[in-house]
Amino acid sequence: MIYELRRYRMRPGRRDTLISLFEREFVEGQEAAGMRVPGSFREAGEPDTFPWLRAFPSMEERRASLESFYGGPVWQAHRDAANATLDDSDDVLLLRPAGPEPPLSERPPAGATGLPPALYVATVHHVGAGFAGFFAREVAPVLAEAGVPVVACFESEHAENTYPRLPVRTGVNVFVWFARFDSPEKEQEADLPMITPYLTAPSLRLGLHPTARSTMR
Repeated sequence: MIYELRRYRMRPGRRDTLISLFEREFVEGQEAAGMRVPGSFREAGEPDTFPWLRAFPSMEERRASLESFYGGPVWQAHRDAANATLDDSDDVLLLRPAGPEPPLSERPPAGATGLPPALYVATVHHVGAGFAGFFAREVAPVLAEAGVPVVACFESEHAENTYPRLPVRTGVNVFVWFARFDSPEKEQEADLPMITPYLTAPSLRLGLHPTARSTMR
């Protein structure tokens, strides 16, 4: 699978407007075009961002699915309303699995409003070569011992962007891992000094609260 981790910068106060539109119109619209939307989130401490994940079976199928969706009736009908909420939509990491893939639950129906109690924490490391194997051997056991359950891991996919109308970040090599906690109160952190030699830039840690219809719950 090919994944995109998309982190939109919203116009002030417009995040929930987009989430409502996204969950009402864009989830099924995108999946009907051949892609998956595993997770959508509100980011802790960042009221004007909207992080979400989508996935494709391959880069070529990504091109076909995006052409279908963005040229299709759902996007055409709602694009102006969506774009009116956005300040920037170009913070996009193109990724491939480098370990477990996200745990998915059944998606609640359209109109659902109940929010899952879980907290996901996504950590983005800018790294050199060989980090994925090192993480599996040396880091994941430390996290497990510390009560930080790693539920998904990804690394950069460096293939050429097959849909250049939507930019992705280039010139970066990242490793992204997700931990899941049953509630924010159960969140734990672990000291990981062993990763420092691998880092090429500061890491980013995102606290992610699933939206009502996210299948990462």
